[in-house]
Amino acid sequence: MRVPRLPQWIMLLTLAAVAASATQPAEEKRSKKEERTQVLQLPTELPAVTTGNPRRLKFYVTPLTGKGLLTHQIREALKALERQSGGETVLKIRAFVAGSGDVRRVRDLVSEEFTGRKRPLPALTLVRAGGLPMEGAQVVLETIVEGHKDVNPHGLAFFSAQAAASASPLDPAAPLVRKALAQLGQAIQAAGATPQNVLRVTCFVSTLADKVATRILMDSAYPHAALNYVQTQRSPGSALAACEAVARLGSDPAAPLQFLDPDGLPRESGQASVSLVNSAEVVLTGAQVSFGYQPRDTQLAFDRLQKELTQAGISPGSVAFADYYPLSLDIAAQARKLRAEVFDAARPPAGTLLLFEGLPSMDAGFAVDAVAVK
Repeated sequence: MRVPRLPQWIMLLTLAAVAASATQPAEEKRSKKEERTQVLQLPTELPAVTTGNPRRLKFYVTPLTGKGLLTHQIREALKALERQSGGETVLKIRAFVAGSGDVRRVRDLVSEEFTGRKRPLPALTLVRAGGLPMEGAQVVLETIVEGHKDVNPHGLAFFSAQAAASASPLDPAAPLVRKALAQLGQAIQAAGATPQNVLRVTCFVSTLADKVATRILMDSAYPHAALNYVQTQRSPGSALAACEAVARLGSDPAAPLQFLDPDGLPRESGQASVSLVNSAEVVLTGAQVSFGYQPRDTQLAFDRLQKELTQAGISPGSVAFADYYPLSLDIAAQARKLRAEVFDAARPPAGTLLLFEGLPSMDAGFAVDAVAVK
């Protein structure tokens, strides 16, 4: 008996079904494999502290760019840092970010870039500023790098920010910058340093409206230094200019850590004007941040800092310089009170305490970092 032949269209459908069933497991496997390769790794956590030889420390400020979004600008800044450091060890980065971008991208990209290049990870302080002195610029990095040779044979001097202010927030910054730089010059001279030996100057201002005049003043006073200036807040309550600095010493200080309060300079309770450092090693911390706006929250940031310093073998009396980043006048008052309890009241460190626009977390109210001798 002859078997009837199936229509051609039924045979084609049958073959297609067989082929589809044969390839389905391979496609499923491929899909699962692709999903696995798309899982992103978390960034490596940055260290809370790093250590270096103060005689070998170098200070850089990355150039600004107004092109691209925040991520692009961070990558460009890190490329510039790579060129500046020449492959030497980056110990600390302080990043100021302006605009509405997610400031935490700095932390993630620093971790990614340094891990990718198999370089030691730096400590990081990350602050949101009110503005940077270039249209469209969103990030600038201040860095401390340890070189291979001694470049500061007698050690370093760290200078608290010398400030000048006026009541009206609309007043121009340049006259205040001029006054702040003059006071800074007095402190530098009292420390036995010269303008030619100043390594970095950072001026914090309330407005960038006269940024050209501000830059000219800084270039004229310290032509060999790495210069940086930022607007601290978008809408400050008063006009302000405050300039801090680091300089190479011309002779050995009397002790590995020495504090000065030169005559004729404004003094702030609980803070020295100058710290002189000529120890074998310094400890640089990243920012310790508090979440919340009550005194207990601010206290927690100091507690975290103290814990990291203690683990590094540092006593409160060995802190040379501290930067404080409060976001309100109330928190600034809390920080002034608490630092007197945390650090050596008889020998307080030099430092800078100014109001800033923000910190990496939306609910953060305060941050602090430090330089200490070991």
